[in-house]
Amino acid sequence: MAKKQDQSAFAIVQENFKPYKEKKGEEYMNEKQKEHFKAMLMAWRNQLMEEVDRTVHHLRDDAANYPDPADRATQEEEFSLELRTRDRERKLIKKIDSTIEKIAQDDYGFCESCGIEIGIRRLEARPTADKCIDCKTLDEIREKQWGK
Repeated sequence: MAKKQDQSAFAIVQENFKPYKEKKGEEYMNEKQKEHFKAMLMAWRNQLMEEVDRTVHHLRDDAANYPDPADRATQEEEFSLELRTRDRERKLIKKIDSTIEKIAQDDYGFCESCGIEIGIRRLEARPTADKCIDCKTLDEIREKQWGK
């Protein structure tokens, strides 16, 4: 469920951003591209922060001391799920912040493992990607083989 909510926050952002159209001969990760991705990341971050605010209000406003133990347990489980979701989002916000910092340091859009371009299309789909598709695939294969 948390994954679905993360994607819906990003889906909202994607609806408001047109995919970046590269021009022929355009330099990779130029100022326009960096501005595009920074704006996308900031909008995603803001969307997640709104979710956090909604959760705080929901937990505060809907907290009731139900006399029935089953009702209390249901409410506690609902709150627990919501808090786990927000914890995942908190981690995602940290990743978004570090990605925005990479843009500021001109280190965005290049694979952390091999140094090649990650690619505009991949970054459109996952702006926090820090590895090219080949290195990410290798990581996932290793993870499956070694169970790490």
